[in-house]
Amino acid sequence: MSAPATLTRDFAADFPGLTTADGKAWHYLDTAATAQKPRAVIDAMARAMGEDYATVHRGVYARSAEMTLAFEEARRKVARFIGGNEQELVFTRGATEAINLVANTWGRANLKPGDRILLSQLEHHSNIVPWQMIAAETGAVIDVCPLTSDHQIDLGAAETMLTEAHKLVAFGHVSNVLGSVLDAPRAAALAHRHGAKLLLDGCQSAPHMPVDVTALDCDFYVFSAHKLYGPTGIGALWARADILDAMPPWEGGGAMIDRVTFERTTYAPAPQRFEAGTPAITEAIAFGAAADYVSSIGLAAMHAREAELVKHLRRELTAMNDVRVFGPEDSAGIVSFAIDGIHPHDLGTILDEANVAIRAGHHCAQPLMDYLGVPATARASFGLYSTEADVEALIKGIARTRKIFGKG
Repeated sequence: MSAPATLTRDFAADFPGLTTADGKAWHYLDTAATAQKPRAVIDAMARAMGEDYATVHRGVYARSAEMTLAFEEARRKVARFIGGNEQELVFTRGATEAINLVANTWGRANLKPGDRILLSQLEHHSNIVPWQMIAAETGAVIDVCPLTSDHQIDLGAAETMLTEAHKLVAFGHVSNVLGSVLDAPRAAALAHRHGAKLLLDGCQSAPHMPVDVTALDCDFYVFSAHKLYGPTGIGALWARADILDAMPPWEGGGAMIDRVTFERTTYAPAPQRFEAGTPAITEAIAFGAAADYVSSIGLAAMHAREAELVKHLRRELTAMNDVRVFGPEDSAGIVSFAIDGIHPHDLGTILDEANVAIRAGHHCAQPLMDYLGVPATARASFGLYSTEADVEALIKGIARTRKIFGKG
């Protein structure tokens, strides 16, 4: 498959962070951790923080009203980006807070002793620890779904494991280590058959492939702006309107109230009920700009291009007899691997000398590392600015590292 025509231009020119201080190309292969920011997002945030700045939802003066409109327009943009409605989208500090919000509101209100939560072996710590905490508080029990031989969530096993006691299934839509893509509609059907809700961790899917929460048939969907070429410090929780409306507030303060007296407080409707205090105004506007930027390019074309890069890198790595490559052949923009006798941290350090940046470690997925039988992996992850030159620089750096370790 050839690269889509829409991705033939040099996107690196949009990203000032892809050049080193001495003007050389920086081969950034850590987009799964956080994406570089395009000038369009940087400029939108600078304007919001500068000449357009004012508070939202409170001021009666013109600029405050204009900023409020821009803030809520950003909510609409982000909601539309995943096929949702603005009244179903809550701004959070990131996907981690979004999952904690669900655990501490929906979970606390709906889980009781003996109820069960189904997670999978490949989950990020952010989709494990909040459920452990709420399970300890409510008496719920956590089950863990295994993986298939090619490192995908085994939905056949999930079908066998699920019972009427299960109230929630929380799965990563795309693994941040393996790049494996969940068959989300099937997972939703399995969960709903038993009356359970489905939460999808969309941190690695929203930036890399078209997402429509209606088609996915999930009940909760979470993702972070900074992985979508937006700013840090903001993310989103999408939830079905009826579920969101029934969820109690989590944090108390300004903006999330209807009326406050010392005797009783009534709360604002969703989503404002879950956004206590002054929100991340400039970050939200930049989040909306990031959604616009990615939408203007097209996620389908981006995904096709990243798939070609994955294919190229996996082919190069599997040709090395001392390299173990993890995950399925059709992983979404992520390739994790381990080289016999070379710790990923050593590889990453040597690659950095050649301006190649990868991730090395357990990737906030220690249970998965235990499952794979390794302490850590090296991970190369692609973005819309990634090119064949980045793959070639990585392979060249691996060859140099192997020579340094006497394996060349």
